[in-house]
Amino acid sequence: MLELDLSAEIQALRHTFGDISEVVDVSRLRDDIARLSEEAGAPDLWDDTENAQKVTSALSHRQSELARITGIAQRLDDLEVLIGLANEMGDEDSAQEARAELAALTDLINQLEVQTLLDGEYDERAAIITIRSGAGGDDATDFAEMLMRMYLRWAERHKYPVKVMDTSYAEGAGIKSATFEIDAPYAFGTISVEAGTHRLARISPFGSADKRQTSFAAVEVIPLMEEATEVDIPENDIRVDVFRSSGPGGQSVNTTDSAVRLTHLPTGIVVSMQNEKSQIQNRAAAMRVLQTRLLLLQKEQEAAKKKELAGNITASWGDQMRSYFLYGQQLVKDLRTGYEVGNPAVVFDGDLDGLIAAGIRWRKRKDDDD
Repeated sequence: MLELDLSAEIQALRHTFGDISEVVDVSRLRDDIARLSEEAGAPDLWDDTENAQKVTSALSHRQSELARITGIAQRLDDLEVLIGLANEMGDEDSAQEARAELAALTDLINQLEVQTLLDGEYDERAAIITIRSGAGGDDATDFAEMLMRMYLRWAERHKYPVKVMDTSYAEGAGIKSATFEIDAPYAFGTISVEAGTHRLARISPFGSADKRQTSFAAVEVIPLMEEATEVDIPENDIRVDVFRSSGPGGQSVNTTDSAVRLTHLPTGIVVSMQNEKSQIQNRAAAMRVLQTRLLLLQKEQEAAKKKELAGNITASWGDQMRSYFLYGQQLVKDLRTGYEVGNPAVVFDGDLDGLIAAGIRWRKRKDDDD
């Protein structure tokens, strides 16, 4: 006779889920949806396109969050019914289905629990990610492009809107640098744990046969700050350079000088943009990022912080946070958390949730200890 008893596991999940529901505050979530639905239904909503997109995006996110919470509650109830039927009928297939559903719910609730740890000042903001190749020649620029694809695939998996703002291609393989925006609630709090130096070790496809090559790339993550537009930058403090957008291998992809590079002379901060169609659009995008970085710098100075929010990251041995081994053992290892993945291919294809969740938990413990 079949006796499937998962009551202890389900009780533990219900307890964790109850804590999560209190933090999420379902009643507040419903109130937000009602308010945003009213705003989205206004006849003049699309008179201001930028605001309309923010309202509809926020509404969609909160509706998805509520659906996920209510969906988990229903699935926990259904699981108990399935276990009862499996025992009553002595059905091993139903028992296997119940075990699989328990594993799936455990994973889902663990992911949801991690999201409740995102309580930093800027965690709920969208994120601007910049990747820069470091030491290692063609291998390093190729690695930078691999990382860019990895984050774009991660965003795609989660259906997060992405806007590539600037790509500086290398003369050979890959990219020298790239900047892109992930416009989703809590994108900064989630992806900011990826900031730091990433190290790749592999047999180089560019050098002599069987030669192991180590290369580096730096990842910087800053929050998108709407209030940054209020930062007033005197024109005399900015040097503006215009140039033609370039594509892979250094080839020109435009016949006009549409790309823009802004240099803030007092601080030395440099921002370049080339992915918009016109010089005016590129200048506006670059100015927004420059204003964000200056506002962050200003806030850090006011708070007398010792380190920048984005981190003072150099793509070299000294500041490593993760290693990717593509020879021999085939391993991705986070050096802060100890979290490992034995299949680098799935990581480079955007399967980052385990690494990111471990990073968020590590950051929370570190903050609590400080």
